[in-house]
Amino acid sequence: MEAAIESHPTNSLIPPLDEDDLAVLTHDIRENGLLQPIVLDRSGRILDGRGRLAACERLGIEPDFITYDGAGSDIYSLSVNLRRRSFTKGQSAMITVKARATMGYEACPEKGQEACPDQGHQARPEKGHTVRDIEEQLGVARAVIGRANVVWQHAPELVDSVISGAVGLDRAYETARQKKAQTDSAEARLAKLRNEDPSLAARVVEGELTLQGAWAERRARQEEETRQRRVATQLLCEILPSLAQVRGSKTFTLYDPQFAPPGRTVTREVIAHAATALEEIASVWEEHDLP
Repeated sequence: MEAAIESHPTNSLIPPLDEDDLAVLTHDIRENGLLQPIVLDRSGRILDGRGRLAACERLGIEPDFITYDGAGSDIYSLSVNLRRRSFTKGQSAMITVKARATMGYEACPEKGQEACPDQGHQARPEKGHTVRDIEEQLGVARAVIGRANVVWQHAPELVDSVISGAVGLDRAYETARQKKAQTDSAEARLAKLRNEDPSLAARVVEGELTLQGAWAERRARQEEETRQRRVATQLLCEILPSLAQVRGSKTFTLYDPQFAPPGRTVTREVIAHAATALEEIASVWEEHDLP
């Protein structure tokens, strides 16, 4: 039994014919013969003709093979398959975007160039052999390619469903757009958290906390800080005005330890601590320019 012929990676991105289409193709080859040979690359991988090969195998026919010897075998495979098959614009756009990412092409809008990793530098391949040329040949609008790009970046789990036709590009795009908005919002909230509480943001980045959990902890800290401020303010407002009122009076000379409430006796140590506290209070008021 002969080993199965391997498909070129780009050719593998194209969905195979469904059973009905393969049956039609098989019938045509039975009646008219194989009119187009199977196209292989220099390594013997299929660039074009997986369906024709499958039909020939069903019929027990030995197919004809030719080797593509031109430049850009990956682009060639993408081009001939997308033009021959009856894909929707959404499917064609999604296949093109996936192929571009798989082949490593990166658009350079400023110069109208494309970078290919095989070349190691930015260059303009010959006309007809770039992903952008394929987009133009297929008549797929740049806006449709843009939507497919959003799906590729933000809802990759839907890419193959769009390519197979199980999910329309518009529907996938809406899902991806919502995910993108959520991602942008999360990034903005993380940036704000970094500004307000770097330690909590670091725990989010390290995976110790979720972003939602970090903000919940942040709110709890703020609420506790507010509570402490309220308690401290009420305490100072109760103590200091009363202390200020006895200044210059004989109140201090009338102090009698026997009348002191339990645990609240005034001693020299307490007075020393109180004096230190007043100095600290004065320093804070001056620092914050309070009246």
